[in-house]
Amino acid sequence: MTEKQQKLDSRYLRMARIWAENSYCQRRQVGALVVKDKMIISDGYNGTPSGFENVCEDEQGLTKTYVLHAEANAITKLARSSNNSDGATIYITASPCIECAKLIIQSGIKRVVYGEKYRLDDGVKLLERAGIEVVYLGD
Repeated sequence: MTEKQQKLDSRYLRMARIWAENSYCQRRQVGALVVKDKMIISDGYNGTPSGFENVCEDEQGLTKTYVLHAEANAITKLARSSNNSDGATIYITASPCIECAKLIIQSGIKRVVYGEKYRLDDGVKLLERAGIEVVYLGD
């Protein structure tokens, strides 16, 4: 990877961290940006579906089952636009879960850059198995 690419990756990941601040989730705020040809073509953060209350956790503090992950929000937002993610890079503040990894594979995204390791690494392993470049830019 070139020094220029490393700088771009760091900048887009910082932007994803800022975007995560839009999340109403208390337990963890996650942001994602989809970038293609050096343009941000989609963004997302974890939260409830459109039209639902902006409360991600139940009374016990557990994440509600219908909360969408940042990657899922960014990818589904692309489905409603005229853009496509073939060959794009997704920048995520935390490593993707297995379900989001499946969405990433099916969407044609070819690179995943993330900044924080999640307790499970099955999503990262699936991405690598699919031949997607995975880059960890931890602090």
